[in-house]
Amino acid sequence: MLAKPPPLRPDLARIAEMVTPSARVLDIGCGGGELIDHLARTKAADARGIELSQAGVNACVAKGLPVIQGDADTDLRDYPAHSFDFAILSQTIQATHKPKEVLAQLLRIGKRVIVSFPNFGFWKVRLKLALTGRMPRTGVLNYAWHETPNIHLCTIADFVALTREIDASIEQSLAVSEAGHVRELSEPGYWDNLTAEGAIFLLARPSFAKASEG
Repeated sequence: MLAKPPPLRPDLARIAEMVTPSARVLDIGCGGGELIDHLARTKAADARGIELSQAGVNACVAKGLPVIQGDADTDLRDYPAHSFDFAILSQTIQATHKPKEVLAQLLRIGKRVIVSFPNFGFWKVRLKLALTGRMPRTGVLNYAWHETPNIHLCTIADFVALTREIDASIEQSLAVSEAGHVRELSEPGYWDNLTAEGAIFLLARPSFAKASEG
């Protein structure tokens, strides 16, 4: 009997709920392929991934998952426009060198884009920085400043501003708590920016969103 796969992280579980059955999915920064495997098994999705680390690629290949080694900063431009129903960037945008360009490429190749990230505006982050004068460490941001892969940390407010700058439509937004609980954000604002440890956004180009509604 095959071992039952471990449960997904709470944020990945909610991302999986956003994906429609039989969708074409590209998971950028897919790690060990947990989300890809889940979508293929439960949604009959044509799910594939890009992963920067060789260890992550090896883990995916060992599971028989279609994953290649690649860099979100440089390799997304090689994909044709609208070649996927969903392009997913989970807990990775803050580790890219050019997050604005990466997000624009995601919106080009995916009809829908799902992005999750740690919120640097979280109240514990603000408090630790204010009280200690040093870069804070939390359960999500658990790195010393000189070892962190996160080079472009942002707040929920920063991300919302970026979506407006590149003319992306927010179709759904979720706040993720320390305990992994997820709640809807009807209009991301000051309180959400203060209390959410992380966030998940479902995005689309306005032109495509309007076409889907019509």
